[in-house]
Amino acid sequence: MNNQLKLSVLDLVPHLGESSFEEALQQAVTLAQHAEAWGYGRYWVAEHHDLEHLSCASPEILLSHIGARTTSIRLGSGAVLLPHYSPLKVAENFRMLAALYPGRIDLGIGRAPGGSAHTSMALSGNFLGHVADLPQRIRSLTELLEDRYRYEDVPVAAKPVPATQPVMWMLGTNTKGVGYASEFGMGYVFGQFMSDADGAEILRSYKEGFQPSAHLQEPRAMVAVSVVCAMTQEEAEKLAADIPQTGQRTVAAEPMDKTTVGQDQSLDLVPKEQEGVHRVGVSRSVGRRDTTPAGDGYSQREPSEETRGSQVASDVSRSNGIKDTTSVGDGHSQGVPDEGTRDSKEVSIGSTSTSAGPSKKLIVGTPASVRSRLQELAEQYGCDEFLIVTPVSDYQARLESYRLLMEQE
Repeated sequence: MNNQLKLSVLDLVPHLGESSFEEALQQAVTLAQHAEAWGYGRYWVAEHHDLEHLSCASPEILLSHIGARTTSIRLGSGAVLLPHYSPLKVAENFRMLAALYPGRIDLGIGRAPGGSAHTSMALSGNFLGHVADLPQRIRSLTELLEDRYRYEDVPVAAKPVPATQPVMWMLGTNTKGVGYASEFGMGYVFGQFMSDADGAEILRSYKEGFQPSAHLQEPRAMVAVSVVCAMTQEEAEKLAADIPQTGQRTVAAEPMDKTTVGQDQSLDLVPKEQEGVHRVGVSRSVGRRDTTPAGDGYSQREPSEETRGSQVASDVSRSNGIKDTTSVGDGHSQGVPDEGTRDSKEVSIGSTSTSAGPSKKLIVGTPASVRSRLQELAEQYGCDEFLIVTPVSDYQARLESYRLLMEQE
């Protein structure tokens, strides 16, 4: 293992094959315990709601369980989807974790819905309105963690108050999230594995715009990458070829928008891994929508009053890139790269990039080739820490991939 690289785990907590949800959660515990033994620095879990094949709707509960079964690895959320929640409750939850497991807690936040339109509305109501309010929510959360929050000019405290505060991170894939990380003095995680954005430029803008906060004096960044590692290239590619069949679906840590919420502009919520679909923008004005392909102008129109509610739900469902009865990559060719790309350290599983979104990126190979690619990315991004997600369709193969990446010389 190259000593200049720091590796951590991002677990989507997949529900694989015929396994039960109980087994999926136990596999999360097993992965965290092994990751700690192998020397990974962090174990983070994602948040999703009512998505098939994904098992974690409450990172703070799972992290509390895992914290009691580990001793030193840092534990974090990747991410708590802040638009859904009260900043006070989030601060209380993660301060509780920080008091239980001192010096080990990371609070990663994101902007995405984490589920379908109807699930998001059932969870918190007007999700797009909450996204528009996100700057104030982040400000409130920051003030609560710094014990300077006031509600109607009355002090309100998030308790318990731990000796060591949770460390705040913003997860994102575009310039909007990085702007929040810079403005509020948070760490930043760039989701490379589900973004076609220029990661080097995004991280450079984060560092240049960073404003020190009470808890973080200098910018601190990580890059989240998707990795499949095996003893041979052929074995790694075979594992990678099976990934679309697992039905694992991810929702980005933030909406993949290229516009600004709150200025009567469209909010593009299409996850980058969704292939061959139109981007659908939903503006703050209820019911406005854009059905032009990505890259085209946002032509908007007003629906009738009686169709607004159902249309918004449909729009957000489509914009989340989620189909309730199909799996990832539905309608697209899958498989091992052809002979011309077989030796590449980084391959795409599924169809090639389109204007509607890129193929999912995977770094596939032997321990040596994967570490070499990570070193290249570290130099490209000016970042030495990676969050590794390994979305293979077998729990044992997933463990082995993480083991090989850390242990093999």
